[in-house]
Amino acid sequence: MGHILHLGVGNFFRAHQAWYTQHCPGWDITGVSFRSTSIRDGLAAQGYHYSLVIKDAGGARIERITCLHDMIVAADAPEAVLAQIAADTTQVITLTVTEKAYRLGPDGVLDMDDPAICADLSGGEMTVIGALARGLARRSAPVTVLSCDNLPDNGTKLGAAVRRFADAAGLRIGTRVTFPSCMVDRITPATSDAIRTEAGDAMAVPTEAFSEWVIEDDFAAARPDWPGVQWVSDVAPHEMRKLRMLNGAHSYLAYAGTLAGQSFVHEAIGDPALRDGAAGVMAEAAETLPPEVQEQAPRYAQALLERFDNPNLHHRLRQIAMDGSQKMPIRICATLADRDAHSPALEAALSAWVAFVRAEIAAGRVLDDPRSDALADACASGDPDAALRTLVMPG
Repeated sequence: MGHILHLGVGNFFRAHQAWYTQHCPGWDITGVSFRSTSIRDGLAAQGYHYSLVIKDAGGARIERITCLHDMIVAADAPEAVLAQIAADTTQVITLTVTEKAYRLGPDGVLDMDDPAICADLSGGEMTVIGALARGLARRSAPVTVLSCDNLPDNGTKLGAAVRRFADAAGLRIGTRVTFPSCMVDRITPATSDAIRTEAGDAMAVPTEAFSEWVIEDDFAAARPDWPGVQWVSDVAPHEMRKLRMLNGAHSYLAYAGTLAGQSFVHEAIGDPALRDGAAGVMAEAAETLPPEVQEQAPRYAQALLERFDNPNLHHRLRQIAMDGSQKMPIRICATLADRDAHSPALEAALSAWVAFVRAEIAAGRVLDDPRSDALADACASGDPDAALRTLVMPG
């Protein structure tokens, strides 16, 4: 039996990596939540099994996911997490912890001045990066650590962050560890009461029928035979296609759609002006892609519009809008920086984020963003638009 340890047991993991593992005989998963006990408690009450509600324009089907067999909450049992990372029986460690949990600076390198990293090095609450560094330093068998988050070159950045933390903590990682990059894609909204009722399962997760996973073929130990995975030598072109076209258009819709009074992606894409804006973001992004994927862009853009149209998948715009200071540099601003031509759609996306942030602050709402204080300070400056743009534009 092969064993996977997964860090970050949110909806996306349960719709994507767990679903792939469910269809990969001979592998199971232990999950880790770093703070919240609610998912662990809810899943434990039903043997860690749950329903995946797969929706497309034609309706829904339900799959039972049973490959998750245990969960640990790091805040309650940090040593148990380190023991799992260190165990020879753990052959693959996967992560879906969102961009902010990597604690990277604007240069994409671990921020050694980050308060959470400083606290972890001083013996305080354990971060994801600190847990990996400490657990890997205890290992005697090779292992693969696979980031499944929306970061460009995610494997390289994760590996560098873990090693930088290990050096600062005086730790030595002596066994072979690889950090392959990968690209993941499956639209996964937050669960609603309607989904729970439909599935008859308090822990049900909604998702779309489409799913994609492209992984760099660089595994140090046993490699799960996940069905449908594209094993490649270079993930970067696929990663750029997805981040700049899908995620870029999603972010545009999240901010422009919310400002227009919409609540869900399928509502926003149904607005002709917003649809044109999203298509424009995709078209401008496509011109920056490497040649090997640029020719796929028109078909990919059309497929994305059809996925966004899905009336049965209620994907809240505000769910996409969270953590904008972490997402905009990757999804919109890096694309803008790579373009020589006028980019009205990408500029409109950046302006929509600025307007969204200013509207939220003006309304007295606290932004769901790790840099909420800096965003509020920018809004209080003499030129808030310029100050906000400076926070997310590269350089």
